[in-house]
Amino acid sequence: MAKREQFGSRLGFILVSAGCAVGLGNVWKFPYMAGQYGGAAFILIYLAFLVLLGVPVMVAEFTIGRGAQKSIVKAFDTLEPKGTKWHSTGYLGFVGNYMLMMFYTTVAGWLLYYLYKTVTGTFNGMTPDEVGGVFGGMLSSGSTLVFWMVVTVLAAFGVCVLGLKNGVEKITTVMMAFLLVLMIIIAARVLMLPGAEEGLKYYLIPDFARAASQGWGNVIFGAMSQAFFTLSLGIGSMMVMGSYLGKDRSITGEAISVTIFDTFVALIAGLIIIPSCFAFGVDVGAGPGLIFITLPNIFNAIPGGQLWGTMFFIFMVFAALSTVIAVFENIIAFAMDLWGWTRQKAVGVNIVAVIVLSVPCALGFNVLAGFVPFGPGSGVLDLEDFIVSTTLLPLGSLIIMSFCSQRYGWGWDNFLKEANTGTGLKFMYPRFYVMYVIPAVVAIIFVKGYYDFFLGQGMNTTIGVGIALALLAVTGYIMFGRNKDTVPNE
Repeated sequence: MAKREQFGSRLGFILVSAGCAVGLGNVWKFPYMAGQYGGAAFILIYLAFLVLLGVPVMVAEFTIGRGAQKSIVKAFDTLEPKGTKWHSTGYLGFVGNYMLMMFYTTVAGWLLYYLYKTVTGTFNGMTPDEVGGVFGGMLSSGSTLVFWMVVTVLAAFGVCVLGLKNGVEKITTVMMAFLLVLMIIIAARVLMLPGAEEGLKYYLIPDFARAASQGWGNVIFGAMSQAFFTLSLGIGSMMVMGSYLGKDRSITGEAISVTIFDTFVALIAGLIIIPSCFAFGVDVGAGPGLIFITLPNIFNAIPGGQLWGTMFFIFMVFAALSTVIAVFENIIAFAMDLWGWTRQKAVGVNIVAVIVLSVPCALGFNVLAGFVPFGPGSGVLDLEDFIVSTTLLPLGSLIIMSFCSQRYGWGWDNFLKEANTGTGLKFMYPRFYVMYVIPAVVAIIFVKGYYDFFLGQGMNTTIGVGIALALLAVTGYIMFGRNKDTVPNE
């Protein structure tokens, strides 16, 4: 059996893992939530939940990967006691990674398209309505969306085929370094805009009255959910990174480093988005339209706007592609772990598979616009995002934490031994907290996510909560099902 590949450096591991975590949510959702929920008041609560929730789940996912030396589809098989059913849950990660790429490749294609349009000067001199028309025209053209989705897939798999060190690590490290530099330069320029100072105050000064006006329950749950979802935990994307990690460093310190990088990107994104919106009097809560309609208009209105717009969309492309590359690496690892394929064969087959699977989302805004799974205004992307973000991520995280702490899972002692191997910070969270508190919090996030989604879509929330509870029950049955003669790991 061939030896598992490993990262060439600690920095490479941290930046590739952070690249997987960094995405569009860092750029528009975090700044919007911070502004809505009291600026730094929200940020402080968010940081607390990163420590209480995000870091331990990330440590667990990294540790399972390093302990098993496998991706999620085989990791549970390797570490579970014989006669248990944990291995069945590994396929949630298999489905989750493919489904994530079924819509994320299309969105990454939007960014490549906008980078192309900005570089070629398409937006120069356009009126706000004309800029909005570019976005609408892009969505209405199935051929345009499919083309840029295919470009995204080919570019990302082109990196992966070069190997872990020479492709994924080397290229992602360069992209993430440029991403940081570009963000800092753009933020510095935005802060010089007239009126940006008010946005800076809105973002960075704690406003407990604004937070209270939104309801402290909403603020706390919003911070908790964002801290959980921002790190892309639950479907094995971090597990495969752990499987490529050496034994010289303990895992807690590495997880904290990845979390700090992801948080830094989110905070700097806020320094770009919120002050620029204040400077031009636009709504910071415009969602994706903020990136594709509002910001191109803002760049049009400042000297050298084409240059600044190009820099912004390069940064956005790097943020998106780093995630795509990391998840594609996970998908490639599935094929190598399950069927013993070479990296080249895994890439070749998956190029075709991912393109085919991604076509429905690309066509969901035009040819398949009549498909409205949640009623008017919804589409293919909404369905796929709901399955991944609202369902698979929290369920997967619940499984991972239970597996590391339960005696009929991997077992607490085995988990601690692997997590603490090497120099650096040791895992500091008690077993009771990992076994009961974190799974309970994740279960609440899961059920509340279904409730909020069904409420937002004008659907029956009782049905939504019922579905969520049923899925939790099925997941629990699979996790704790075992043969009578099963011997626990401790």
